[in-house]
Amino acid sequence: MPELPEVEAARRAIEDSCIGKKIVRSIIADDSKVIDGVSPIDFKASLEGKTIVAANRKGKNMWIELDSPPFPTFQFGMAGAIYIKGVAVTKYKRSAVKDDDEWPSKYSKVFLELDDGLELSFTDKRRFARVRSLENPVSVPPISELGPDALLEPMTVDEFYKALSKKKIGIKALLLDQSFISGIGNWIADEVLYQARIHPMQSASSISKEDCATLLKCINEVIEKAVEVGADSSQYPTNWIFHSREKKPGKAVVDGKKIEFITAGGRTSAFVPELQKNTGAESTKAAGKRQQGKVQKVEHNDGDSQDEEPEIEETAAGKSKVKQRGINTKRTSTNKKSKESNSDNDENDSDEGLKKPSVKAKQNRSSKGKGGVQKKKTGGTSPSAKRKLEESGDEEDTDDDDNEQDKDHKLSSKTQSKGKKTTKRTAEPRQTRNKPSKKKK
Repeated sequence: MPELPEVEAARRAIEDSCIGKKIVRSIIADDSKVIDGVSPIDFKASLEGKTIVAANRKGKNMWIELDSPPFPTFQFGMAGAIYIKGVAVTKYKRSAVKDDDEWPSKYSKVFLELDDGLELSFTDKRRFARVRSLENPVSVPPISELGPDALLEPMTVDEFYKALSKKKIGIKALLLDQSFISGIGNWIADEVLYQARIHPMQSASSISKEDCATLLKCINEVIEKAVEVGADSSQYPTNWIFHSREKKPGKAVVDGKKIEFITAGGRTSAFVPELQKNTGAESTKAAGKRQQGKVQKVEHNDGDSQDEEPEIEETAAGKSKVKQRGINTKRTSTNKKSKESNSDNDENDSDEGLKKPSVKAKQNRSSKGKGGVQKKKTGGTSPSAKRKLEESGDEEDTDDDDNEQDKDHKLSSKTQSKGKKTTKRTAEPRQTRNKPSKKKK
């Protein structure tokens, strides 16, 4: 992703090759997502016939100054790049165009042909870039909202320390905040924190003045070196963490030390736990531990069958179940029989769903009279046997009425022992209906 060094290299390439030349032709893509706030026709008219007098940059934003406004302004996004055809030698690695390359590229958003035949194109494959035509780019967003440029407007140690002492967020998140300091992106933030031996989750306000001075020095050195080599990453020092940031977790090392990955400031962040210790506030440490759990998950997914995150979720779920059971017990403390029933259910949560329906079934069946009791009695028999028993239960004068009455009383007593009310109306009609049968006998 283009950060300050990449955008600065593009600016220098334009400055070295295009200053003083007139734009004779332009092609503007019909892409309203990238070409922001101006129609392709109006944008084209504002460019042609104008002379390029300067190329400027602040943070990750660049604009070409013409002999009269408005000026084309480029916010590079994730994949924005400047290509110049006809420039034999340039430090900016992405500006070289080969004879067999598609030109202009199908991803070109702004194409300019200059009066000496040189051609320039701004491309964006991912379409996260924004190209605008502005009267005064520095006076309107996004440039007007940027903090001091990390290369052009370096802070003093005292200014940097004072600014950090007011911020209680993680240092990585703060460095990525373009309103605090502009031009630092994800890889530069990781690099300077590694060089300064500061954990990315370290609270900014907890960093000592000595460490602030070290961090500021690393910011200046890393950016200056990257700009010096024209953002050509192959020329970055071999001891930079940059070269291992794209490797898989568990296989990424720098100077023989293991690199781990966490999410800091909303971005995947590389750091070396052995060298970068979090000495900030306890809350920041806790956040770091949570993020390290995510790292372990990534590592396990890469080459291990186990995964720690589900265990954490399981534990959390278990706690919530225990808490719920406590509430249920408290609510039923005034009813001893109900409390015993709840404790039975608590012994095995997996059976809870089965036990409760059966209790309700007992209530429903007991309220239905003889038929309901008869169904309960046949709970352990086969379906065919159940049907036979149910049919026999519908007959008023059976020879087994006495036995059924005894069993009905036993069932009623058993239900009462579990804290469930048994209506006497269920038993009394049976006795009334059974008495004639005894007389008949």
